Amino acid sequence: MSDEIVFYHNPRSRAQMVHWMLEELGGVPYRTVILDMEKQEHKTPEFLAINPMGKLPTLVHDGVVITETAAIITYLADTFPQAGLAPLPGDPRRGTYLRWLFFGAGCFEPALLDAMFKRPPVERKGALGYGSYEDTIGALKKMLVPGPYILGDQFSAVDIYVGSELSWGAKFGAPGLDEPIFKDYLARITSRLAYKTTSGT
Repeated sequence: MSDEIVFYHNPRSRAQMVHWMLEELGGVPYRTVILDMEKQEHKTPEFLAINPMGKLPTLVHDGVVITETAAIITYLADTFPQAGLAPLPGDPRRGTYLRWLFFGAGCFEPALLDAMFKRPPVERKGALGYGSYEDTIGALKKMLVPGPYILGDQFSAVDIYVGSELSWGAKFGAPGLDEPIFKDYLARITSRLAYKTTSGT
């Protein structure tokens, strides 16, 4: 069993969030395996044996497979606490950190995709865990008011995850994300060296 981090990546996928996270760890070594999705390299029997969903990102560390972007980011922040990217258990900010990390995964992302793909609204929006796209945007605006980051003065892994989703939505013209509160926040987080290193900007 090796303690090497193996990062299965394609820059045109959610794996870009994990790439940013890995760089924010501050020198933790990792090996990147680029999979060409045009060639269906993420659907080969070899890769499906690692991740049966055939999805990127996928991480293997110390013989353990971790999938799902929010789970990978949470795992890395907790496994390498010296990077200071997550409040430790017992820290009163831990609940806020987990709240917004999983709000990003469970509420904002599906609502954002509904908006971007112009899916018709359901008759009973209460049947959806996130209500509506407008509900999620309203919640995120309140979250960002204290600033400058989601946990106040501390940049953390939740800024990488939720910030990446906001950045993607803003890039493709998602409604409401051109407001100053979002633009200012995105300018702050995308000015970080680790972001620039992984995004090529």
